[in-house]
Amino acid sequence: MLKGLLSRIGQLFVRAVVDEELMGQLEELLVASDVSVRTAQAVVAGLGQRILDEQIEQPDRARDALKDILVDILSRNHAPLVTNGRKPVLYLMVGVNGTGKTTTIAKLAHRFRTQGRRVLLACADTFRAAAAEQLQRWGERIGLETIAQQPGSDPAAVVFDAVHAARARDADFVIADTAGRLHTQRNLMQELEKIARVSERALGRPADEALLVLDATVGHNALNQAQQFANSVPLTGLVLTKLDGTARGGAVITIAHETGLPIKLIGTGERLEDLQDFDARAFVEELFAAE
Repeated sequence: MLKGLLSRIGQLFVRAVVDEELMGQLEELLVASDVSVRTAQAVVAGLGQRILDEQIEQPDRARDALKDILVDILSRNHAPLVTNGRKPVLYLMVGVNGTGKTTTIAKLAHRFRTQGRRVLLACADTFRAAAAEQLQRWGERIGLETIAQQPGSDPAAVVFDAVHAARARDADFVIADTAGRLHTQRNLMQELEKIARVSERALGRPADEALLVLDATVGHNALNQAQQFANSVPLTGLVLTKLDGTARGGAVITIAHETGLPIKLIGTGERLEDLQDFDARAFVEELFAAE
């Protein structure tokens, strides 16, 4: 999945001694692997402190300590995906165009469908005419009902209708696609805020999940998106897409460190089955195993 990511860091710890030169090279390699400077400095400082506290001299022990630090960053504030609760469980899926948001919705719906759960899809991306058609095609392929209105209609009303339709049909989940708005367009971000407010009124509680879908290949721009979206909607977690061998793993570490949001799911391919729960330890081990 992550071939080539951070592979030189693992090789760095083959050297004979743990010294200042190694630590300097580590910070350089982290930054070169798309870790932000601030995150790289925090990682190196944390490793240095652990080396002092535990009197680590062997490079292999230092490497294991580094793994532990990265796992801690990636699993901090971890919360499992909400899959049970008062029906319907509502997911709001947000993110800019091109991140794989609609495909992620299809994968998630397919997962629940194969578990025997009833899912409704809400086409709340009324800003782009083809968006509802795309989601409806996915619904037909998976065997799910979609709730949609005319292009240009109020997207919050679509989510409101979907929640009430789900109650009438005793559905377990509503997964709502929202407009692929740019995080720099304030008017569209205000529309997203309205969706969150209206959905809370329909449910009698906030959305169970507000998941931001990010393309892990875009590096620091993904971090900017996360920070801006978090200002408009109470995000509950992240979905990272396109971790199929082309992304650099440092972006994932940076996003987790600087947003504090839990990474809940990762997309690793184009098939409906290519959506995994995020496992921080497995992710880090794969980073170091990459060649």
